[in-house]
Amino acid sequence: MTDSVILDVWCELQCQDCRSALDDLRALRARYGDRLDIRLRHFPLEKHKHSFAAAQAAEEAAEQGQGWPYAEAVLTRAGELDERGEAVLLDVARELGLDAEEFDTALIDGRHILIVDADHAEGKAIGVTGTPTYVIDGQRLDGGKSQDGLRARIEEITDRLLAS
Repeated sequence: MTDSVILDVWCELQCQDCRSALDDLRALRARYGDRLDIRLRHFPLEKHKHSFAAAQAAEEAAEQGQGWPYAEAVLTRAGELDERGEAVLLDVARELGLDAEEFDTALIDGRHILIVDADHAEGKAIGVTGTPTYVIDGQRLDGGKSQDGLRARIEEITDRLLAS
């Protein structure tokens, strides 16, 4: 029996489709807890000018122990991020009690760029073209066009893997 299953979520923090996928991710977390390891993978899109900085900020949040809470908070403010830019990334860090000065420094010194670039390159290599895209048990599920049925499909695969 498998102890846990990995679900990679290729995401972009200025993406409205990723924001609407949050309910599904929360439902999956509630259903499976630690048995489903939901990993945030970065796929910043050029059409969103703050998405690359947001991905780096999410990595800093992960380093400070708040990766997903931070990513979710930024996604809920995607419109504001579009308007106000990187100041929103620091505001979210402060609101979550994270070290905002460290975020600012991380964005300046680019310490997380390699992680973001590596995720993006891996995503391209496996055929990710938009966000959100899910990868579970080697299967790629594209949520960029529609989320319909994806949570059920992820649950079906997770249940099968946990039972085997």
